[in-house]
Amino acid sequence: MEGNKNRIETNWYVITGGPSSGKTTTINMLQDKGYKTTIEHARHYIDTMRTEGQTVEEMRSNKRKFQLGILDMQIEQEASINPEDIVFLDRAIPDALAYYRFLELEVDQILKDAMNNVSYKKTFILERLPLINDYARLENSDDQIKIHNLITDVYKSLPFPVITVPVLKPEERVNYILNNL
Repeated sequence: MEGNKNRIETNWYVITGGPSSGKTTTINMLQDKGYKTTIEHARHYIDTMRTEGQTVEEMRSNKRKFQLGILDMQIEQEASINPEDIVFLDRAIPDALAYYRFLELEVDQILKDAMNNVSYKKTFILERLPLINDYARLENSDDQIKIHNLITDVYKSLPFPVITVPVLKPEERVNYILNNL
């Protein structure tokens, strides 16, 4: 994605990684320590659609609609955050680009525009943990690895620092992140 000299600098830190890497656990622990955090929109989108009577399989059958639904929520959320606030994001807009690549979807203009405006202080990519599937997570371990690698590639292509967080006990992971702000 092309650079944008008009990006607004933020104090936002992205917590990301492949499926089942401990992102939400880490975010929840940061929130418990008093930091501002965001929610993961894929799960929120799935939960919202399930309350409207759709199954996960039905939602995921239209890959483009599913990804756009998540992306729209992510864009709206990031637009609502004060750039001066220190915030830890449970995934961010660039994750959508990794999923588009994983699903072999053509990148929509909305995603291109969003990618040209993203700005993060730093990205923390959590190393993979053993895959645990649930109602919202349908990937297998090969998909987990591929998605993790695509996420890593996308964030490393951006002009913001990327820190890899090793597999540690949850509290140690949080401390590792806080020590590397």
